[in-house]
Amino acid sequence: MTGLVLVAAAAALAQAFLGAPRASGAQPVGVLRLARPVFGSPRAQGLADLGDQGNVEARRRGAQMLGETGTMSDLPRLVEALRDADSVVRAFAENAMWQVWSRSGDEQVDRLLALGIEQMQTRQGEAAVDTFTRVIELRPDFAEGWNKRATVYYLLGEYARSLADCDEVMKRNPYHFGALSGYGMIYLQLGEPEKALLYMDRALAVNPNLHQVEETAQTLRRLLIQRRKDTI
Repeated sequence: MTGLVLVAAAAALAQAFLGAPRASGAQPVGVLRLARPVFGSPRAQGLADLGDQGNVEARRRGAQMLGETGTMSDLPRLVEALRDADSVVRAFAENAMWQVWSRSGDEQVDRLLALGIEQMQTRQGEAAVDTFTRVIELRPDFAEGWNKRATVYYLLGEYARSLADCDEVMKRNPYHFGALSGYGMIYLQLGEPEKALLYMDRALAVNPNLHQVEETAQTLRRLLIQRRKDTI
């Protein structure tokens, strides 16, 4: 298996690992917010709407609302919605999970997280590490602080540290398909495609809509089969 293939595969996985939620209330292009009656709390309404199997518009509303108001306890419902027959519901559910993950419940921590993301996006890697480390110090139970620092460490080529932070993410949030994809990227960079494939399959088991991850996994699976044949 050539190094070029591994590098290309890692690049294809980047979106899943580096993904960040849209701003609260933002919509995918071409999709309009749907008007709805409100009963009870917005979160309760969102859960009710998401469970309305006979009304696709209600499920779309529900996924959006949980993105704005949902909590970590709602993740199992959102994971189920990742398998909805409607592609818009699936997209909204994925976005909602990122939004939920990015809310710590502490305004100071959320501001620091946003600052760290800005630093990461403007290639201020060391500053972003410092900012996310502060997030972790303030809220060690907040999985997304660990995930964002894992992302920066990956970008800086500090793969052992990135792996260690991914471990911390998974202890706190076993549904984090971004971190699972991150393991795959790291192991590709380390030249361990078997481990990379294992974690890509785990990411897809949570979120089957990670198309780049799926394509990379299929490519790796074919290459590994060919490599085994070549050794016979």
